[in-house]
Amino acid sequence: MTKVSKRTQPHAAVVYHPLKTDVARLRRAVRAAEARAGWASTRWYETEAVDRGTGAARRAIAEGAGVVFGSGGDGTIRAIAETLRGSGIPLGIVPQGTGNLLARNIGMPLSDLDQAVEAGFFGRNQPIDLGLMTIVRPADEAGQVAEDEHAFLVLAGMGLDARTIRTTRSTLKKRLGWLAYVDAGVRTMVKDKPLEIQYSMDGSPMKPLTVYTVMIGNCGLLPGGVLLIPDAKIDDGLLDVVSLRPLGPFSWLHIWGKIGWENGVLRKTKTGRRIIDLVNDTKNVTYLRARKYALAVARPEPIQLDGDDFGLAVEVRGRVDPGALIIRMLPGWQLPE
Repeated sequence: MTKVSKRTQPHAAVVYHPLKTDVARLRRAVRAAEARAGWASTRWYETEAVDRGTGAARRAIAEGAGVVFGSGGDGTIRAIAETLRGSGIPLGIVPQGTGNLLARNIGMPLSDLDQAVEAGFFGRNQPIDLGLMTIVRPADEAGQVAEDEHAFLVLAGMGLDARTIRTTRSTLKKRLGWLAYVDAGVRTMVKDKPLEIQYSMDGSPMKPLTVYTVMIGNCGLLPGGVLLIPDAKIDDGLLDVVSLRPLGPFSWLHIWGKIGWENGVLRKTKTGRRIIDLVNDTKNVTYLRARKYALAVARPEPIQLDGDDFGLAVEVRGRVDPGALIIRMLPGWQLPE
């Protein structure tokens, strides 16, 4: 091991969600790895509920962290990534949540804490894209309209997915994890009408569309092995926009056939891909690629970013920020191809 002068020793930072992290176990793993790497003592920052971890990540950056570990669920990882955007400081992912969406999409083991820490200290740097979304809020009583911008790593959406996340019962989520969204999704599907939106891609004129939901994806794998967006790549400088459209009384059967059977099963074999090419049924599920997007609705609708409720919006617009985040990866982990 090469000795590093104390004056130039780098240090890591751990930004952690206190209710989702086994802090004692993580500290042991980090101490062992930092000693092998010859780094100075790691600094620890607890997230606060008010900002999901952005404040803690800013402090870690300001104090000169050489790598920032994010320990928590998708919301914590998203907030830290938003703060690290464009800084050049790599993110080490310690997945501790229900969905662990980014970890799944880079082929990272979800329950191997030692590997997660190993990657942060010894892994390779991998630039990935970030999705950006500006959320335009409904006007307040004084007629003032507020806007706020956020980043997302995996998937943002308006429609059924955002309504589902907004109505998911927290007690059920704690007990059942990701399956809680199924419960809320069924209840939302039964009572809610489709959504009328106006949309634009890459600056095109706004067009009307009736949908169950519109989702903007940076990568496409969801829990349970559901491949929502089969061609999405996290480092191609593009966003993949998917719309689920209500066409006929059996729309949801067609949509599940497309996402569950076609994307999840048929695409894995050459014969299956030939069947997809022959059928070529894209009426209920459509895909677009774009660098910029805009969506508008007549009445306020919920917005979700990486599985978190981000309140109500009357309009959203955004773009991809290519290579804006650096993550640490080990050999054997793999980005979507």
